[in-house]
Amino acid sequence: MLRTIDLRGRTFTSAELLATVPRATAAREEALATAARIVADVASRGETALREQAERFDGVTAHAIRVPASHIDDALAALDASVRSALEEAIERVRAASAAQVPPPVMTELGPGARVSQRWQPVRRVGLYVPGGKAVYPSSVVMNVVPAQVAGVSEIALASPPQRDHDGRLHPVILAAAGLLGVDEVYAMGGAGAIGALAYGVPALGLDPVDVVTGPGNNFVAAAKRAVAGRVGTDSEAGATEILIVADDSADPGLIAADLISQAEHDEQASAVLVTTSQELAEAVSSDIGPRAAATRHAERVATALAGPQSAIVLVDDLRVATEFSNAYAPEHLELHLRDPRPEEFVHAGAVFVGPDSPVSLGDYLAGSNHVLPTGGQARYAAGLSASTFLRPQQVIQYDRSALAAVRDAIVTLAEAEALPAHGEAVVARFEAASRVQPRADLQA
Repeated sequence: MLRTIDLRGRTFTSAELLATVPRATAAREEALATAARIVADVASRGETALREQAERFDGVTAHAIRVPASHIDDALAALDASVRSALEEAIERVRAASAAQVPPPVMTELGPGARVSQRWQPVRRVGLYVPGGKAVYPSSVVMNVVPAQVAGVSEIALASPPQRDHDGRLHPVILAAAGLLGVDEVYAMGGAGAIGALAYGVPALGLDPVDVVTGPGNNFVAAAKRAVAGRVGTDSEAGATEILIVADDSADPGLIAADLISQAEHDEQASAVLVTTSQELAEAVSSDIGPRAAATRHAERVATALAGPQSAIVLVDDLRVATEFSNAYAPEHLELHLRDPRPEEFVHAGAVFVGPDSPVSLGDYLAGSNHVLPTGGQARYAAGLSASTFLRPQQVIQYDRSALAAVRDAIVTLAEAEALPAHGEAVVARFEAASRVQPRADLQA
């Protein structure tokens, strides 16, 4: 079911190692072209395009795209008590962890009367996407909304695909989660079209453009973020899910097989990769994963993901190569099943799960961490969703006359060196008596 890539007995440069990383590149390239067309269609034709896309992709017609408040109230009233309790626990944990991500304001005094203050300003309006195709993700409502609220965002618009099985409404648990968090601007629209609608706005629906779009989804959703980048801010491209497990011969093959399957059930394009120094462990996982995959509810989807080019068991000589391979891959989720895990050496990952009792499923729901994470190797330079996603660092500069005088000559020198003399002249002007505004005589006394 899982192919094997044997890297033992070979030496790799960084570029060569990167070339061995299993990726479904064709799917991503197709998604980029398709998503761009869908976004452009929504930007041009608004509600009409959204309705055509809902019929084509979701099998839904004549639904309320702007969700009435009564739908949210009904869903919250009908929410199963145990699900409500679990969601409330998740909200509490994510809120606590997100609060730690908000930096305090800092003032730096560079000299008498010379101050630069650092503050963090929330964006005004955000559009949050919650997937809803092959599964239901109330947890993604929590992961999107809570950091935005903690950051101080004043306007939140939530979008998720309409459900054919619910007469075109959003899934009731999605709506209930929004209700629990006090979000009342909700739209039944999905995929790349929803990302385009949030970015460009749809006046006929009362949907104003947002400043930032965030949220996980399939490769088309991730590609749509790239299509709207520059018009709005986006988080990292959280596309089809990835799990990479680094393990040695101390690991439990049954747990590894279960964790690979847990992510493969998301989508046929999901990536499940094991990197190990132990051929015995690799063989045990290979033997165990087939029966486990066949017994799970979404067996067909799991089998497709595990058999895809994006999934594999990778054999390496030692932990050093395993670490280098993991850092080259830069997985969304990284699990370490090692005697001596050394998480500080695994520097490229969306989130790192250390030890057998820290599975990715924990992070998906109740760890307190955020499960909206970069995919496709973006963890090399991008971070997961957090309160800081919705914050803009701003510097406030306050110099008095004497502090400006202390750096006047240096400013003039640099302005001349850059052939921008007016920059220096703007400073010198403040010390020329004629340029100072004098109080009017009739206003004195």
